Amino acid sequence: MSVTGPRSRGAVLERIWFGSRLAAAPLLPLAAVFWLVSVLRRLAYGCGILRSARLPVPVVVVGNLTVGGAGKTPLVIWLARHLRDRGLRVGVLSRGYRGRGGTFPATVTPTTDPAVVGDEPVLIAQRTGCPVVVDPDRVRGGRWLLGQMHCDLLVADDGLQHYRLDRDLEVAVVDGERRFGNGLLLPAGPLREGTGRLRTVDLVVTNGGVPHAGEHWMVLRAHAIRPLARPDAEQPIDTWRGRRVHAVAGIGNPERFFRMLRELGLEVDPLPFPDHHAFTAADLDLPGDGPVLMTEKDAVKCRAFAGPRHWVVPVDAELGAAFVSRLDARLSELLDG
Repeated sequence: MSVTGPRSRGAVLERIWFGSRLAAAPLLPLAAVFWLVSVLRRLAYGCGILRSARLPVPVVVVGNLTVGGAGKTPLVIWLARHLRDRGLRVGVLSRGYRGRGGTFPATVTPTTDPAVVGDEPVLIAQRTGCPVVVDPDRVRGGRWLLGQMHCDLLVADDGLQHYRLDRDLEVAVVDGERRFGNGLLLPAGPLREGTGRLRTVDLVVTNGGVPHAGEHWMVLRAHAIRPLARPDAEQPIDTWRGRRVHAVAGIGNPERFFRMLRELGLEVDPLPFPDHHAFTAADLDLPGDGPVLMTEKDAVKCRAFAGPRHWVVPVDAELGAAFVSRLDARLSELLDG
């Protein structure tokens, strides 16, 4: 395969979304239709024409305004573990993007096939130990979690625009480097909703870059590196400083992963793939015999054919004290109220 990596129509759109508005001009009529439909949908929920369903436990929604990765999954993992450490039984809801399963609700374990339920739910199950369920109907999935797992609180991954599920706390994640691209709605730009939506959420978290006024910072830190075939053989990533590596990434913003490795002192030959790429063994059969590094989200899809060259770089979200303080205060209100 070409070492420049597979490209897709999605990559062409991304160049438009994060480039000048002039390139997006032919798509503006479609963006206007998207805007009208989204406004009418929100009005329908606001007026009661469409009804949101309220569950009997607090629901925390984590989402973003843009298509593609902004850092939701690391934040969901941090949030689920933070709440679990407070003694709460936390359940996680996901729609299972790109999963091919047809029976819902679908429970997710650390060993579930990501081709069936999606890569992110499997990663969340692996990193949190919390009950995870995939269901395009988050209300049905939430009721299943409450009935079967007796959860005290639910976290909905990528649920900001799923208005059928009523929520008690909304956390929006912003890519601090790319922000909102050209600022246009789909398909002319990367936005699912206008940026004014941020004024209605409870907390805004900025992943990388410099937070704007009212936003809270989050950074992703890597401390170790693990061979896929032997996850118990962890090594400090500092010991890899100066090594030349292949790096593959099928995430929303692959450059963030490549830059992180360079900042850790590695010499990187980057190979980006489309977000949620369905990896095969051939994708990782790269020239030479040097190590091939990948993200955790990609690794869950590659374990079945992992060889001694293949390594995963886990990351942990780190959040500021102001965010934690505001989050805990709001959660105390919800749980004690």
